[in-house]
Amino acid sequence: MASIQHTASSGSEGVDPRYAGLDERKRKRMLSNRESARRSRMKKQKQIEDLSSEISRLKAENGQLFQSIKANEEAYVEIESVNNVLRAQTKELTDRLRFLNSILEIAEEVSGHSVEIPEIPDVLLNPWQLPLPMQPIMASTVDMIMR
Repeated sequence: MASIQHTASSGSEGVDPRYAGLDERKRKRMLSNRESARRSRMKKQKQIEDLSSEISRLKAENGQLFQSIKANEEAYVEIESVNNVLRAQTKELTDRLRFLNSILEIAEEVSGHSVEIPEIPDVLLNPWQLPLPMQPIMASTVDMIMR
């Protein structure tokens, strides 16, 4: 039993080589395990830091997208409001034109003279139908989001 205590305190000097090798292997394995654990902790810490920076980046990007969406919604509401005013003005002007055309027709009947009565363009009667053929609008999603 003294030789076992002697092995633990003095290393491999004068000790059975089987025990000396076991202690050395155990010590190397412990050092290797510690180094492996240290690398694992460092790797995990780096992953946490990377994920934290990714969270920060995504939050900033999310905030920018939110602001962009909000600005686009406000612009849409404003354009829709202007469009409604223009539709009302178009309807009012079309009604006036019809009224003036009816006066011209009455004046033509009463006077017996031929009066040239302009026709109301289809664009005024059907404002939702465009006079020009539709052309595709090319816009990337990046342009829409970034505005």
